[in-house]
Amino acid sequence: MKKKTLKVALLQETNHGSRDANLDAIEAGLREAARAGAELVLLQELHNGPYFCQNESVDTFDLAETIPGPGTDRIGKLAGELKLVVVASIFEKRAAGLYHNTAVVFDRSSEIAGRYRKMHIPDDPGFYEKFYFTPGDLGFDPIETSVGKLGVLVCWDQWYPEAARLMALAGAELLLYPTAIGWDPNDDDVEKSRQREAWITVQRGHAVANGLPLLAVNRTGFEPDTAKVGNGIQFWGSSFVAGPQGEFLAQARAEGRELLVVDIDMERSENVRRIWPFLRDRRIDAYGDLTKRFRD
Repeated sequence: MKKKTLKVALLQETNHGSRDANLDAIEAGLREAARAGAELVLLQELHNGPYFCQNESVDTFDLAETIPGPGTDRIGKLAGELKLVVVASIFEKRAAGLYHNTAVVFDRSSEIAGRYRKMHIPDDPGFYEKFYFTPGDLGFDPIETSVGKLGVLVCWDQWYPEAARLMALAGAELLLYPTAIGWDPNDDDVEKSRQREAWITVQRGHAVANGLPLLAVNRTGFEPDTAKVGNGIQFWGSSFVAGPQGEFLAQARAEGRELLVVDIDMERSENVRRIWPFLRDRRIDAYGDLTKRFRD
């Protein structure tokens, strides 16, 4: 029987300069989360290295890893040792010339319980992900774990209500977003505030619209563009957990490494959906045009 309350942890980290150094930091964070009683830990997007998509370089593909591989092996061993459900994020080498941005879930074991490949791939200044990542082909299917069905999505997916809805319709009990998002240092403070607040607001909206708790963990710290094409990115942290009415349960600061640990009432979704029956009132007979790019 699943617990009524689930203790979760979000590990907001900086890039420490190498895969080994990043994995050392993750290990320390997982051990700290386990000591705090967490059962589920969410790691940030592409946590084994820098956010390399600020420029396009064929040499960068050397950073990719097979799954399973060295990065997932170490995290899996820790998940088994510490009896944690861990959501990791890997630059996956699937085959020569075929790479994905992939979330990997471990269920208190070194064995992989499931994976999700990022579906929505951005292509913007500083975020040239289409050069590196093939769009996901695993669909929007929750991953079954001992703490519930996890609706794992990745970063750019978080702007799309369709993705959250499809996870909810497939039975997800939590929505989880490993993330790497930040500011262009040249933007003024007003624009920076708008961007950060939009990121938070749209995800809280997904929690409300689907009556589900939502976890979003982001990188923090400044990462330069090594090719000096752009200005670098100041990742804005601000990782948070929201309840099924969008209420903040915990929120990290914008700067600095932080471990958020928070209890989630897993019965609230049922109660909220009874008073706000959005799934009941959906007009599925009238939504056919959602499959079109645009209504001309």
